[in-house]
Amino acid sequence: MKRTLLATCLAFLLTTAYAQENSYIVKTSGVLDGTRLEAANQEEETAIDFISQNFKFQSLCDWQEGMKFMVIPDEYDMVVKTFTDARTDKDVSNVKLRHKIMVYLGHEEDKDGHERINFRCQDDKRIYYYEIPSETFDDYCFNNLGVPTLAYLGDVDIAREKLVGKDVYTKTNLYRVDTEIDGDGYLDVLVDKDMVVKVKTVGVGTRDFPVKIIVEDQDGNEFYQNVAISKTNCSLNDDDFVNENAKYLFGNSFELVEDVLNINSVNYKQFLGKIIHTKFPTKLLNEFSKKMQSIPRLTEYQIEAMNPHKNDDKFTLKLKNTTLGTYFYIDMLLDEHLAQDQSEYFGYIFALGPGKKIETSEGSRAMMRAGHVGIGFTEDETMMAAGEPDRVINGENGLYTWVYQRSNNKLLYVDFNGSGVVTKTYTRDNNAKPGGGAAATSRHSSSAARQAARSSMGWGGKGTPIE
Repeated sequence: MKRTLLATCLAFLLTTAYAQENSYIVKTSGVLDGTRLEAANQEEETAIDFISQNFKFQSLCDWQEGMKFMVIPDEYDMVVKTFTDARTDKDVSNVKLRHKIMVYLGHEEDKDGHERINFRCQDDKRIYYYEIPSETFDDYCFNNLGVPTLAYLGDVDIAREKLVGKDVYTKTNLYRVDTEIDGDGYLDVLVDKDMVVKVKTVGVGTRDFPVKIIVEDQDGNEFYQNVAISKTNCSLNDDDFVNENAKYLFGNSFELVEDVLNINSVNYKQFLGKIIHTKFPTKLLNEFSKKMQSIPRLTEYQIEAMNPHKNDDKFTLKLKNTTLGTYFYIDMLLDEHLAQDQSEYFGYIFALGPGKKIETSEGSRAMMRAGHVGIGFTEDETMMAAGEPDRVINGENGLYTWVYQRSNNKLLYVDFNGSGVVTKTYTRDNNAKPGGGAAATSRHSSSAARQAARSSMGWGGKGTPIE
């Protein structure tokens, strides 16, 4: 018994080393802290359009030569033997074959009258077979029994092609993160329902739920779900996908944002890829800094995505700054009559067409992406990094200072020389006096400064739109 256990452990270690080189074995990056949670009951909802258009159930009776599967034994399969080596007619441990890819070769009757299903192992090139216990092949496949341990890779390959890089909604609250690099350990985690996440990668899960979909939220957190899609070679019947198992149907864990865009009454797709610019100063969420950033008027963006909310009439607008390449987000409405405030209405804040072109260096762009103002910045670069100032202080000899109110009760001071170039930046407490080269006056040194002053005196984006 001890020898058997030792051999099993050694074989498992060898298979985990192999798994590191197998592209079908994917893991979430990082592990979230938490405890194992009770699985919530989920009502069955099926994404009929996406599934029916791309995935087809393949009964064992209809399997075609060349179909690929992976050996994914569960705990019980670790102590039994599913396959036999055709050269030696000796049974082979599932531990040895774990994560090996099997290519279907058809079925035949052997010399003793037993039916067997043949496979060629893609990894060691050997022929293995699964012997049907006591029935004919036709009777066996008619009962939809399938071949134990095998996860259908056809679903995985199609899901990779159709889903990687796509935005999807979370349809349940319970997902998983990996706790081991090579093993099968996982931790259940709670996430928000109807949250937009991006599919990072797709790999193999289990026999019954063969498609492992790893997604990432806007904060960079990764989690996954193993889902059944076509149910090819699945050991569960349709009636088994209830209660805890219901969330393992694709449509109960994920919903393609594209599907929502297609059926939504508003044709969001007509806006994708369009160039727009801000008509007024506004605030956008910077994906790089994870903070709200002040954005000046005439800043140019390309529309990357418009993800409609599930619970209200708003959508999340994803924008790419055409100068910096940075991504920003804002929740908006397309219907002006639904907006409680003008700043929520897309057509009020944004206009189609190019914005103001800004000349800048790569070094400056790196600082601007992080929201930092650097020495030597122009007014345009400063506004690109920090937005329009809350107030302007003019000094002698053409010197002036832009002042920004920070969220931590600090004030950021940016000193400019007479040519409109930043010479110094510093912060002070909100009640401290400025220490730069400018003194407070009522004059403003440039058109941009005058525009900023109007903003600071209560205009705040509520005036007449500038087209």
